[in-house]
Amino acid sequence: MGDHFFSADPQSADVRRTVEARIWGKPYVFTTATGVFSRDRLDIGTAVLLREIEPPKQAGTFLDLGCGYGPIACALALEVPKATVWAVDVNSRALELTGVNAKAAGVAERVHAALPDDVPENLQFDQIWSNPAIHIGKPELHKMLLRWLGRLAPDGVAWFVVGKNLGGDSLQRWMTEQGYPCERIGSAKGFRVLRATR
Repeated sequence: MGDHFFSADPQSADVRRTVEARIWGKPYVFTTATGVFSRDRLDIGTAVLLREIEPPKQAGTFLDLGCGYGPIACALALEVPKATVWAVDVNSRALELTGVNAKAAGVAERVHAALPDDVPENLQFDQIWSNPAIHIGKPELHKMLLRWLGRLAPDGVAWFVVGKNLGGDSLQRWMTEQGYPCERIGSAKGFRVLRATR
């Protein structure tokens, strides 16, 4: 059975390449590899999220949940010079690439690539940004979202992008039912952009 991008330790050969992207008006060149999410380009969902939502106006502690090779984390750190960004993924290769890309962007000292259990337990987040891994299945997805939404600061906000055909609308309702009011604030290319709060 081949690797999934949510495999903890991809067994496929680590074949690297670079992809170019423009985020919030700035050009980036990211290093990607086999065994990670969307290795051939900035995926459409993430691109929609970054196009629909402006970067934070104030410094804070931000979470890139399911960071892949780190495009969101790097862009947040570059746009908000005093921000601290935690880039969380279960894929060890993705975390390594996030470190490589943060260094290339000049923000390595403020981007912390970590496995979920390695994030300090008492840490709260002012913002969460995520293109969540819907394909892990609904039970695991819900468990993951509840774990991290519970760590939003009292006045924090979480931004998500989810494909409409992958349950974006039902996920919006579910988060609201769990006590995290969620609204759709954008829709493009078959994706829903969602905003959740505490």
